[in-house]
Amino acid sequence: VQLQASGGGLVQAGGSLRLSCTTSRRTASNNAVGWFRQAPGKEREFVAAIAWNGGSTFYGDSVLGRFTISRDNAKNTVSLQMNSLKPEDTAVYYCAVSRGSYGSRLSSEYQYWGRGTLVTVSS
Repeated sequence: VQLQASGGGLVQAGGSLRLSCTTSRRTASNNAVGWFRQAPGKEREFVAAIAWNGGSTFYGDSVLGRFTISRDNAKNTVSLQMNSLKPEDTAVYYCAVSRGSYGSRLSSEYQYWGRGTLVTVSS
């Protein structure tokens, strides 16, 4: 089982980044996929999740209206478009595959995790 997150980098406040998570087809085609983040000294935080077929999405309160999650099962990819970035968005971002088809805000509901990608937002 492999997940690979990419697309992180350094951006100024107000800017945008697009993260991608590539998953193995067998793993993720029937499962929800989520994004979490962890800033230094803080607990892991739920960011967004998308159902197995892309039919439903939900977001953490701190990113609602600024971030958009999407998936392309044909390409085994889940993306996170991040707009209007703020310094407090600085964190390592992780993608994860859920145990179920519709996702959860709870990290314990995710069974496979990829290596994170660092997002740094400067003020």
